[in-house]
Amino acid sequence: MLPMVALVGRPNVGKSTLFNALTRSRDALVANQPGVTRDRQFGICRLLDNPFLVVDTGGLSDDPEGLAGLTSQQSMQAMQEAAVIAIVVDARDGVLSYDHQVVADARRCNRPMLLLVNKTDGLDADQAMADFSVLGVQPAFAVAASHQRGLGPVLEELAARLPEPEPGEALDQTEPDRMRLAIVGRPNVGKSTLVNRLLGEERVIASDVPGTTRDAIAVDLERDGHKYRLIDTAGIRRRARVEEAVEKFSVLKTLQAIESAQVVVMLLDAREGVTDQDSTVLGQVLESGRGLVVCLNKWDGLDEYQREQCRNDVSRKLAFVEYAQVLTLSAKHGSGIRELFRAVHKTFESATRQFSTSELTRAIEAAYEALQPPVVRGHVAKLRYAHPGGTNPPTVVIHGTRVASLPQSYKRYLENFLRRRFKLVGTPLRLEFRAGANPYEGKKNELTDKQVKQRKRLIRHVKRR
Repeated sequence: MLPMVALVGRPNVGKSTLFNALTRSRDALVANQPGVTRDRQFGICRLLDNPFLVVDTGGLSDDPEGLAGLTSQQSMQAMQEAAVIAIVVDARDGVLSYDHQVVADARRCNRPMLLLVNKTDGLDADQAMADFSVLGVQPAFAVAASHQRGLGPVLEELAARLPEPEPGEALDQTEPDRMRLAIVGRPNVGKSTLVNRLLGEERVIASDVPGTTRDAIAVDLERDGHKYRLIDTAGIRRRARVEEAVEKFSVLKTLQAIESAQVVVMLLDAREGVTDQDSTVLGQVLESGRGLVVCLNKWDGLDEYQREQCRNDVSRKLAFVEYAQVLTLSAKHGSGIRELFRAVHKTFESATRQFSTSELTRAIEAAYEALQPPVVRGHVAKLRYAHPGGTNPPTVVIHGTRVASLPQSYKRYLENFLRRRFKLVGTPLRLEFRAGANPYEGKKNELTDKQVKQRKRLIRHVKRR
């Protein structure tokens, strides 16, 4: 694993802004209010010859209860795992009592430390550095993360302190062979609990308070020889209820996670059934065209009658995604996890399946012979051949004549026929119809002199009769 640098400090000192500056990304959610970051966010800094991991943490707090206490536990764990601890302070606020507590907590971890005095733009940097000398942390650097100033000396110091990566260390975090799995749903349906259960550790904060997760947290997982990248997302509420700017950005992060994923696990609360907001989230997944697995969480708390009612509700309200597999599980107790991974792999194989032109053409011919399109204005559309147009979602391009006259019912017939023939599970199937160009379109048929005379004779003959 790459050496790790943990960015720690009290809330709202600019840790997330510094994280984005070092990783040259916008992965961390930034807002001018304390307590935005809660879970640990990992990124890679490639500004040195030897890349290293940067960890953005939530603000340390002296409150051991509630979300503040859970956030502090995440920060403490990041300090214990780090090779270097970077303590971030706010030059505009000066030295506060809790800055001393942050330094004391960092010293207990027995790691190399450095002090980053942030927000020095527009201030006397020497005076700010002198004020923070009472913390007793050396070396100290004056930086302005929002303007990316003062990072050069910091990087030089980190290059001297960080150990070199082990030989053969994988530096490419994209890893195309790692399946990207996004877990989405409404607030408080158990997404973070499911991620922790899959990882076997308290990696993200799970709480009964709705809206605990704000960032899209990506975590790598290896299970039974397969590699995954789990993305825990913020819950999506009804648009009318989204008022805070932070929550709006959280929703955007969730939508980006859906677009970047290969398979989406939609988590529902079995006790509440399918709500209107669940249908809205499913609509976002359908627009992205990603593979879908629907999971009914908190199944263990229902009796037999409630389970039967829930099944009926799901089958009725999710008829528009009947291709998706519907599973039951308990993220808290771990039941149904094996079935979840089986469904994910089936969906992934269907979404990324490669078709050949010959097998698609034969399938379209078989569908056409089994049921021909209806007659429209005295003509019947003809389907000539088909070829693949992409994967995730699988796209089939069908060429023919008068395809614009095909009704939606026949298009659905073709989609269901192809889905049954190729045993596609959990993925939408997109059909594109293309009509061949008419070679005589726009050309006027000019008559010869002989044809003109013959036409006049026929007209006179008709008039005499």
